[in-house]
Amino acid sequence: MREPLKFFIIAGEPSGDLHGANLIRAIKKLNNYSSFMGHGGFLMEEEGMRIIEHCNNLSVMGFKEVIKQLPKFLKIMNSTIELVEKSKPDRIILIDYPGFNLRFAKRVSYLKIPISYFILPQAWAWKSKRVEIIKKYIDQSFSIFPFEKDWYNLKGLQTKFFGHPFIENQHVDENRMQFFKRHNLNQKNRILVLLPGSRQQEIDKHWPIFVKTVVLLKKEYPSLQIIVAKSNNVKIPISDRTFRIEKNSKKAIIAADIAIVASGTATLECAVENTPMVVCYKFSLFNWIIARYLVKVKYSSIVNLIGEKRIVPELLQSKMTPENIKTNLIKLIEEKSDTRTKMQKELNQVKNKLGSPGVYNKIAEEILKETKQ
Repeated sequence: MREPLKFFIIAGEPSGDLHGANLIRAIKKLNNYSSFMGHGGFLMEEEGMRIIEHCNNLSVMGFKEVIKQLPKFLKIMNSTIELVEKSKPDRIILIDYPGFNLRFAKRVSYLKIPISYFILPQAWAWKSKRVEIIKKYIDQSFSIFPFEKDWYNLKGLQTKFFGHPFIENQHVDENRMQFFKRHNLNQKNRILVLLPGSRQQEIDKHWPIFVKTVVLLKKEYPSLQIIVAKSNNVKIPISDRTFRIEKNSKKAIIAADIAIVASGTATLECAVENTPMVVCYKFSLFNWIIARYLVKVKYSSIVNLIGEKRIVPELLQSKMTPENIKTNLIKLIEEKSDTRTKMQKELNQVKNKLGSPGVYNKIAEEILKETKQ
């Protein structure tokens, strides 16, 4: 029988909460006596983790926004270190959220507690010097992109890739017919899913443009049905009663024929489900100027980065207009359009690069293997 193990986990965003919950579940299958505490969300709490700081209080995006809340984050950092020092976990697991997590790893290094990092910082895109911090303070690294693993290994960081979590065959608790009935949808009419983002800052920037795009589209496709994928942690001012709200983005993406997606992990969810999409994103002017200066990759969308070519259109900043989004969606909306067929073929190629199911189980096995029993 395995000995009870104590894990301290930090996930600072809604996406990290999802991955953290699945990882906790996988660890418990292998060591049912494990205990978990740290920063996360409702999903991790449901799996039995004691939440110290909710990720809704930690999720901030943008240089100016982070600076504004710096005193709060410093206070959370100091209290987190004190708690780890008192609780003496057997292992720390960091999930994404590099701005906080890398500083935390450096500051708790004196405690000599082994640290695993799941969903590594995208140092290949910007802040490449972060790789040196990871090499010095992280004991175990797990990548979720094949090209990322190669990049880190070339930089001298031993990195393992077991596949991307979105490839998991997770059970969806209703079939297509049940989904359509629940939302009172007509199976004969096309469906557009709106994925405006998982942070309130993103919603505030994107939602007015999404709504204006729908108005334009409905002039040509009046029977078009709209599903809004909405995270629990955001507020979306939906005034059109014909819009259906779905909290499970995976279900919405599966049901949809096309999607408008804020650049981020949702683009990969669409790729896995072979849903044609237009990717867009709008920053504040200050953040856009800084990002243009710092970011060193050719594409914004992870789908295009994995495919190593422009598979999906990217409409960023001034190019993110209702007219531009509509023009690109029109090319994808018809079932037999050449643009749609070509995109779906290339999305399938991206999916094939993401590995096979069992990702969380394999990572859990590696973590337990390296954790003192």
